[in-house]
Amino acid sequence: SLSTRNCPCKMSQIPPKSPLASLFSERINSRVDSLDHMSMDSFWLEVENIKQSSEAEQEECSLADVKAQEEGDAEAEWLQDAGLSDLLGERASENDNIVLLSTLTKTQAAAVQRRLDTYSRSRRRKNKHPVRDVRDIFGVVSNGETVTEKEDTRPDQLWHNLQTANGQKQTQDYSCTVRNTAKEEVFNMDIAYSEQAAVLLKGSFLSESRRIKDGNVLTKFKIPKGRLGVTRIGDLSAQDMKKIPTLALIELTALCDVLGFELKRSKAVKLKTAEKRLFGVPLNTLLENDQKLLPNTKVPLLLQALLSCLEKRGLETEGILRVSGSQTRIKSLEQKLESDFYTGLFRWDEVHQNDVSGLLKRFIRELPAPLLTAEYLPAFAAVQNIPDLKQRLQALNLLILILPEPNRNTLKALLEFLSKVVARENNNKMNLWNVSTVMAPNLFMHKGLPNKIPEGKEKQLAEGAADVVRMMIHYQDLLWTVSSFLVAQVRKLNESNSKRYQFCDKRIKNLLRRIHADKDKVEKNQAEPSKIVKVHASLLLKDSLEVHLNNATRVADVLKQFQKNLCQNGWNIVNTVNLLKCNNSMDSTNLLLYEVGGNIGEHCLDPDTYLLDLYHINPHAEWIIKQNPSYPRVF
Repeated sequence: SLSTRNCPCKMSQIPPKSPLASLFSERINSRVDSLDHMSMDSFWLEVENIKQSSEAEQEECSLADVKAQEEGDAEAEWLQDAGLSDLLGERASENDNIVLLSTLTKTQAAAVQRRLDTYSRSRRRKNKHPVRDVRDIFGVVSNGETVTEKEDTRPDQLWHNLQTANGQKQTQDYSCTVRNTAKEEVFNMDIAYSEQAAVLLKGSFLSESRRIKDGNVLTKFKIPKGRLGVTRIGDLSAQDMKKIPTLALIELTALCDVLGFELKRSKAVKLKTAEKRLFGVPLNTLLENDQKLLPNTKVPLLLQALLSCLEKRGLETEGILRVSGSQTRIKSLEQKLESDFYTGLFRWDEVHQNDVSGLLKRFIRELPAPLLTAEYLPAFAAVQNIPDLKQRLQALNLLILILPEPNRNTLKALLEFLSKVVARENNNKMNLWNVSTVMAPNLFMHKGLPNKIPEGKEKQLAEGAADVVRMMIHYQDLLWTVSSFLVAQVRKLNESNSKRYQFCDKRIKNLLRRIHADKDKVEKNQAEPSKIVKVHASLLLKDSLEVHLNNATRVADVLKQFQKNLCQNGWNIVNTVNLLKCNNSMDSTNLLLYEVGGNIGEHCLDPDTYLLDLYHINPHAEWIIKQNPSYPRVF
């Protein structure tokens, strides 16, 4: 039976806690039952392979239970990670908290208040100084009444106070959140997910549970492009991306609260880092070492080499990833890589592809902390408890945004490779479900997490983990998107902080200073039908492009106009080599338009962004054309 399987590493999971979650349990069970016909043999075979390869490390894998946190400790940690740690002290830094709290939606504010209330109760029981109420940060609201502790502390009252302090009440049309019965469904990223969930629950719009019955057929979701286009991870500056995890954590917590699920985070048992250079080394350390050789490296060079080797020679191999290589050879290859990888003496062409796939999985497993992080691995595993497919994807999208950048970049590289394996299914006999069941144990089982699997739950948790991996592979483009509502919150944070973006490139910085000095006072008339603006390309040209904006002007139109002027007018091109193709014609796909400054750091714009709308939202920004960094250069 499944319960007799002795696995050295336990899979993390979160039990639902609320009555609403209990009502969902029947749906979850029926959804998992639909997977019964889909073989889990690959999953359990992989578990046995992991066990065999880890036999020498059994002592390290037999874990003690983590000490349970006292009431209030988890809430205190959450508030710290949510950027609200000042609310815990007697002297709060009021301005910082006003800025963040004033950007929150109703459900997000309720999530913050709920954790503050729990923390306050624990403080009172310990006879410590009571924590400050969120409303104390605002003090006197606009109607002149002072907020006191005696006033209503309900989430709706908090929402009222937050919005009063913010100067306006938000009114959103949620009609677009009603379920689409067509095969292609809309994935709305304009409205906070927690707000959408609250409306669906309130209106009894809960849909039928949708767990995929065929390994290769999944619901198709479409992100509707608004007037401001779609923002992908990587489109925002590092400065603005640093704000996203905090906002995503608050939103994820609010979504779980609305759905009635507890967002638990874990702490890994500290394991001794191996005295090695490659395997068992923290991601950050690997990247620091790699960046000394190749600056701006975002994915460990060893992982890049393993994936490259498999892509060149392993994609067509039948049973790749599933068929285990020789454990003896794999350990020997690991030792050779440790000594020869950075010297360039390692001969990849002499390695069997199944051994390379074994090295790949071993690299992931041997990370001192899980790739999905020790803290959030339980949350990734708990996604299976959400009955609605769209809401599962919403939770996954937020979890991806919360991940540290090295983990997120490494995970993306892995998922892109796994997609390529699935695309060769006809030759390698590895469909999406096969790949997911093989990779799930390597991602969800870790010796640093001691959580025990409840008796009789092994099968359900295993299938759930495999399904989460399947969603990450299949929907990775959607999951690596930054929701419009989060970008709007970042803009608001930047406006409130009044911080000016610091440029690394002095030429751009000096250019913008000159532009700013000559710029007339910006008109903020939202009804303005047209506008003439200048678009700059300081690293490419000495001239600027004057663009007449109307309601139909998109980024793609400006880039085409820029291309046309280059070819016809013979502008003074600074660097022709990087702009021209071999036949001396200009390619507009080589160019990108960036929104720089104002209420954003730097934002690579979607070609379908309507610029007049963007101008109204960020009138103080400058627009700069740059070369696409991923575009192949001609030398």
